[in-house]
Amino acid sequence: MFKFNLFSGCLSFVFLFFKKFWRCTTIKEVAINEQIRDKELRVISDAGEQLGIMSAKDAQVLANNKNLDLVMISPNANPPVCKIMDYGKYKYEQSRKEKESKKKQKVINIKEVRLRPGIETNDLNTKANQAIKFLKKGDKVKVELRFRGRELGHKDIGKEVMIKFIDIVKEFGEPTKPPAFEGNNMVVMIDPKK
Repeated sequence: MFKFNLFSGCLSFVFLFFKKFWRCTTIKEVAINEQIRDKELRVISDAGEQLGIMSAKDAQVLANNKNLDLVMISPNANPPVCKIMDYGKYKYEQSRKEKESKKKQKVINIKEVRLRPGIETNDLNTKANQAIKFLKKGDKVKVELRFRGRELGHKDIGKEVMIKFIDIVKEFGEPTKPPAFEGNNMVVMIDPKK
């Protein structure tokens, strides 16, 4: 009974230690108010002026007098830099900036079109029209021409098919580099024209 309790106690300690360690590495929050443990800090006022180097207690008193928070901005500096500000407002502005930057990002997807060396012209045109739709949307297109068995002996036919395909879509996109072999497949990436 005693050994089991000792083992379970150690196990729970290890679990709590790793949970705390994992939390510290995943959450990126700044230290505020009483969480700041450094002895000396470089303090910036809410107006943006340098107040100089002072102890953490004095800086906390200054922040409390103004009914604001003491927020550590640069923990790696020597001494660490803290600013007196409204932490809730700061966090809200950070989330707004993050949302704005996500709005401005354009997600580029890679769509794939598969061909065969013996493809007929109508099928090739259908695949090319499909690729043109992707390119118009702003997506990249990966064209993959698959060779099987004896088809590998006729790579020149596959190259001709790939060149025809590139000629059909050249108005809407251009290849990043010439077609190249990846194993038994000939592959080319086509970027949309801007």
